[in-house]
Parts: sequence; C-alpha cells; structure tokens
Amino acid sequence: MSRTPAAAAQSPAPGLAPDAGGRRLPRTLHPVAWWIWALALATAVSRTDNPLLLFLVLAVLGYVITMRRTEAPWARGFTYYLYLALTVVAIRVVFRAVFATGITPHDHFLFSLPHLPTPDWYAGIQIGGPVSLEALLSAATDGLRLACMLCCIGAANTLANPKRALRVLPGALYELGVAVTVSLSVAPQLVESVQRVHRARRLRAGRSKGLRALRGIIVPVLEDALERSLRLAAAMDSRGYGRAGTATRRSRRATGALMLLGMCGLCAGAYGLLDATAPTPLGFPALMAGGALCVAGLRLGGRRTTRTAYRPDPWRAAEWAVAGCGVLSAVLLFSNAGFNAAELNPSIYPLSWPTLPLVPAAAILLAGTAGLVAPPPSPPVRPAVPAQRTEEVT
Repeated sequence: MSRTPAAAAQSPAPGLAPDAGGRRLPRTLHPVAWWIWALALATAVSRTDNPLLLFLVLAVLGYVITMRRTEAPWARGFTYYLYLALTVVAIRVVFRAVFATGITPHDHFLFSLPHLPTPDWYAGIQIGGPVSLEALLSAATDGLRLACMLCCIGAANTLANPKRALRVLPGALYELGVAVTVSLSVAPQLVESVQRVHRARRLRAGRSKGLRALRGIIVPVLEDALERSLRLAAAMDSRGYGRAGTATRRSRRATGALMLLGMCGLCAGAYGLLDATAPTPLGFPALMAGGALCVAGLRLGGRRTTRTAYRPDPWRAAEWAVAGCGVLSAVLLFSNAGFNAAELNPSIYPLSWPTLPLVPAAAILLAGTAGLVAPPPSPPVRPAVPAQRTEEVT
C-alpha cells in the first residue's frame, strides 16, 4: 500500500512519535550512547575503592535512571540489579570471614569462627578463626566496587533498548547476531518475566513468601525469559538476520587474519598500558595498531552483507554529550590530575575515615549530567477513556 505525499509529510522523524494532536514528542536517546556512558562509568569505578566515591556513583546512577528511564517493562528492573549488588557484597564479606587471613595485634577483633585444620598442601589458606573489623571492611569495599560495576551495566540495560542496539552491529558480525540477541535480551526479559509472574501470583492470591515462594517463581521466570529470547532469535533468523552473504574464501581468510591480529594488538596494548615496566611500543602504539586492524577487518567483512534500516536511530548532539560526559569522567579518574592517586584507594590499616577527593567527585558528578543533557523520554500513551453517555429523563 503506497503512502500519499501528505501522509509522508506528517510521518514522524526517526525517534519521534506523534501524540493525539499531531505534535512530536521528545525522542529516545540512541542506545549505544547509553552503553558508552555506562561502560565509561564502570571503567571509572574500577579505578577506585573509596567507599565515598562508590556511593556517589550509585547516587548518580539512581538520579540518571529516575530522570531518563522510559515506561518499558525492562526499564523498571534496576531494583533487581541493586539486589544483585547487595548479594555480591554479602558473599564477598562472608568469604572473607570464612577464609580468614589472620589478624594483627592492632586490628579490632569482632568474633571468632570455628577453625578447621587444613593439610600441608593447602598452606596459606585458613578456614575459620578470628575475624577483625578491618578484614570485613576491606572485603565490603572490594565487593562494593564490583557491585557498582554491575549497577552500571544494569543502568545501561535499564536506559537502552537492547534490541535497538543490535541495529548498529557491524556487517562482519551479522553471523553472531542471533547469539548476541539472546545474550543481550535474557536479562531484560528476565526482569519482565519476574514482574509478570509476581502480578500473576498476586491475582491468584499467592501468599507464600521467602523460600516457599522461590520454587513457584524461579522455574516459570527462567522458562519464560529463555523462551521469549529464543523466540526473538528465531524471528530474526527467519527474516534473514545473520545471513552469510556471498564471500570468497580469500576474503574470509583475510577478514579472519585481520581480526585475529587486531585482537592480539589490543591485548598487547592493554597489557602495555597496565604494566609500567613494559616497553613503550607495547602500550599505546600497539593498542592503536590493534584497533586499526580490527576496524579494517570489520569493514572488509561487512562488504559481503548489505541491508537497509527502517528509520535508523539518529546520532545528534545529545548522544555526543551523554557519551562524552561518561568518557570524560573515566579519563579524569585515570589521569591523576589535580589529586593524589592514594585518595582513590584509601588504606584501612590503620583504620580511619576515608577522605572525599574533589576532582574525582566532580568527575563522577559530571557523568551525572547525562540526566540533564539527554532528551526526556516519551510519556506513556494511555488509551482514552470513552465518555459515558447520559440519557435525559423525560
């Protein structure tokens, strides 16, 4: 069915949706911009274990999600990532208490666990024994850093539609599209399934709680989430997503060689940047060379597959601002400019209150400006309630 010029003129621009009056509502930010912002903030978190900065990161994540999340089912699942973060911290603390490393005379003794003797070949690891406050605080800060990184990934899944992010997948990676679809959509589908099963249990007057309710929840949730992800992958496969296209054996070998050499260069460059004793060519030059080889391999492999995109997501100033504030936050924390690097990793021995460095705190708050520069999400479209007709009594 063809569209008339008038209808084409009234159609919304990419990322915009008309309301009942024909006006254009605020668009949704490009999903890749949210992923860049979240991964950059997670990179900044890996630089520090200062609990004040880590709690500031959690506050920034909560602010941005509150300001810019949509009404999609997966956008209400950040609470589950917080539960997972708390579980990680608790497991880290329990493991540190059970597998004790001993205490010094200056530590603050809390309690003692039953000690289990270990064989000689298991030397160096002690099961049970005295537990100090310093050991538990050290484990809690380590777990909090990992928990903040998990919350950053959860924020990306909450703010960005994972299905829309696959539209910008490079052409050389189309064969992996189905697997990527399943892996990226399992977590949002899992959150949506938990919400749906919870509502169904409330409608059926299910009053069991705790471990009793776990058996009636976890099996339907896992089955529904995996089934919906596989259904999405099958739908994409039936529509030609992931087709191999036409490529010669020489082209496939060249693409594989470029990608393999590029990944080796990236690994060598990352090792050179992290190891201060590594030679200079093994650092940034190897990283740039590996990135160039990977880009060349992706471009060469993408020539064999062509596809068109219906209403591609725009990349405008808001996307640059959101991605830039996240990347700039990570760069400031890794640059050690204007602050002492020891403030990012305060020592617990001796026990003292950590200080809040101003420059890293400002860098984290800079990442929080994404909640202001990103366009507001479109309000939910609710069906109009028909007016009740009244009859006049004669």
